Amino acid sequence: MQDPLIIGGVTLSSRLFIGTGKYSRNTLIPEVIARSGSQVITVALRRVDPQSNDNIISHIPEHMTLLPNTSGARTAEEAVRIARLARAAGLGNWVKIEVINDQKYLLPDNMETIRATEILAAEGFVVLPYMSPDLSAALRLKAAGAAAVMPLGAPIGSNRGLKTRELVRILIAEVDLPVIVDAGIGRPSEAAEAMEMGAAAVLLNTAIATARDPLGMAEAFREAVSAGRRAYLAGLGPVEEGASASSPLTGFLG
Repeated sequence: MQDPLIIGGVTLSSRLFIGTGKYSRNTLIPEVIARSGSQVITVALRRVDPQSNDNIISHIPEHMTLLPNTSGARTAEEAVRIARLARAAGLGNWVKIEVINDQKYLLPDNMETIRATEILAAEGFVVLPYMSPDLSAALRLKAAGAAAVMPLGAPIGSNRGLKTRELVRILIAEVDLPVIVDAGIGRPSEAAEAMEMGAAAVLLNTAIATARDPLGMAEAFREAVSAGRRAYLAGLGPVEEGASASSPLTGFLG
């Protein structure tokens, strides 16, 4: 079944986006990519070091779509500067906006994120903003030129799951953009749930990188995202308050 996801003119067959952090060694990244089937990978620009013998970019196959992120930015201006540096460094024109001031929960600053999105979209970037799941903010991000919105499921790196599911559900219903659930997803079942709800994709890193077997977990997430998407397209059955017999309650023997 052809079911592509198109973002910024790029056609993707995989709806699992992955990250590059927290692996015990960078040499794991190519095999994680292969086992996950992912075609989009995010990397913090501050981790890119062309002078290093172990530059993280050298571990990412050329067929991948790079999604540099602005990790470390505290204002829109800092995010814009990081995005411009990433493009100048040859990392393409996709960017994941991360603007974070809260150092305890690492929650995104939606207002600064909207400002950065407006500037970078006007400069031709394909902007995917990481955000707290707020409908008004999501609509403003769309108006600012975002190519998708990326609401968090739970605090980043927490593996706590889809704690914001009702707010994410509202975004999926009301925002005419791909909704990519980012951050907090810790189990394949949670990724499947997000996809069953109608999310366009899921981005995760910690759940794979900190698993006992990252390669096996990459495969598990690949299958979960695919299963969740197929369930969404097939249409879930209605939820009933009471019991509903699978067979007619007539014609009992005797």
